[in-house]
Amino acid sequence: MPNSEDLGSSSGSELFPPPDVLNRLAVSESGFVFDPSSGHNFTVNETGLVLLRLLLKEQRLDQILEKLRNEFDADPRDIERDVIEFVSALRENVGA
Repeated sequence: MPNSEDLGSSSGSELFPPPDVLNRLAVSESGFVFDPSSGHNFTVNETGLVLLRLLLKEQRLDQILEKLRNEFDADPRDIERDVIEFVSALRENVGA
């Protein structure tokens, strides 16, 4: 499994779905996510919603990890692992 050190500049661009894919998602306040292009929908929890909103801002992986470390009381390695797993699942759900 890749980690931020494996991503070189920590941009996350190789890891994240493309911006056009992220921008087409309809995201509700409750965490319901709908992809009108594919028709897929799924629900994310509060943490997933925070992460998805950060991804929609097209931020770098290192910036996202830093913001999540500041917001959540968790081991930084767990946060990084969870981000990588979330993004992987997101890519599968939106076909990116």
